[in-house]
Amino acid sequence: MKNTFLVLFLLCFLTGCNDRKLTHQETVSKYYSAFDSSHYHEISALIHDTIILTSGDYVTPYTHKSFYEFFKWDSIFQTSYKIVQLKAENDQIIAAVASNSVRFKFLKNDPLTCNYKISFTSGKISKIESLDCPGTDWDVWQKERDSLVYWIKNNHPHLDGFINDLTMDGALNYLKAIELYETDNNTL
Repeated sequence: MKNTFLVLFLLCFLTGCNDRKLTHQETVSKYYSAFDSSHYHEISALIHDTIILTSGDYVTPYTHKSFYEFFKWDSIFQTSYKIVQLKAENDQIIAAVASNSVRFKFLKNDPLTCNYKISFTSGKISKIESLDCPGTDWDVWQKERDSLVYWIKNNHPHLDGFINDLTMDGALNYLKAIELYETDNNTL
């Protein structure tokens, strides 16, 4: 009986040691790894109850439910993520992340490498702020996007509005628009 108690105590002690808190850098690494492998359950364990994504003037707050919708939208484009650099700055992380996707390829900016400032609340990611995307040609991005939107509006109006629809259906329509546009341009 004494040995059983000792064994149980050791097991509880050893498993308790495995519950250590992740560093901010480990949290960010796991976040992008989970995004890359399309494991939303892992992502949801790493983000706070609400998470804010900022890009320029756009500030978008998400709950877990709405962030899942964003995750599904992004996954349709088969986006892959690779951390290029992680750097701790005060209680935040500055991450350089290279992303490849069908969408970025169409927009002629693949890979898209951006720097993000990541903030935490209670050890979980609560804000991801896009700082800059060095090497990105936003003029080409805009030209390709606008050409696609204009062409779809004139040739396939049933898909019009895909560019602002950040749902899974919107992403599927975006892919369909790219496919139709490229097929038409390849036949010329």
